[in-house]
Amino acid sequence: MGDCLEQDLIAQVQTGNHDAFERLIRLHEKRVYTIALRMTGDTEDAFDVSQDILLRVYSNIGMFKGESSFSTWLYRLATNVCLDFLRKRKRRRARETSLDGDEGGEVRDMPDTRYTPEKAFEKLELREEIRRALDRISPEHRQILLLREISGLSYTEISKALGLEIGTVKSRIARAREQMRVLLTPAGNISV
Repeated sequence: MGDCLEQDLIAQVQTGNHDAFERLIRLHEKRVYTIALRMTGDTEDAFDVSQDILLRVYSNIGMFKGESSFSTWLYRLATNVCLDFLRKRKRRRARETSLDGDEGGEVRDMPDTRYTPEKAFEKLELREEIRRALDRISPEHRQILLLREISGLSYTEISKALGLEIGTVKSRIARAREQMRVLLTPAGNISV
């Protein structure tokens, strides 16, 4: 969809047109879900967070002034909602752990049946190692790495979405990659 048509949809949404909102969201809902899934690491949490993001888009669309692209504004809102969710989840898990001594948080992942069971298991193990490594780096580093590597945003888009200087974006990405390398190398998942 062209930028003009998207701008028309935004203008219609800002005047209360619900059909325009549905059409606008259909353009972006898969990427929003992908960001939520990568940041939360759980399909159910990602679905819940995605719904929260869409509600916030609807509530805050009047604040969108067009100073950046809609997708940049949306991804900034999405990552902020995800970071809020992760902070709350961390606090909740800490409370649960202190109450019953259990770490909680079962990991649910479906194997890729396009490959042999052995390859599917290896892929699942690697994904789990990556997810655990992502959980161990700071939310800010995780967020910026996911925007770059999973969402495919450019340094400029990330800079605008997060309100950071491009140099800061580059250094955070470099630090996040280095942290991931350090975490994954001892596990035998990557070679130096």
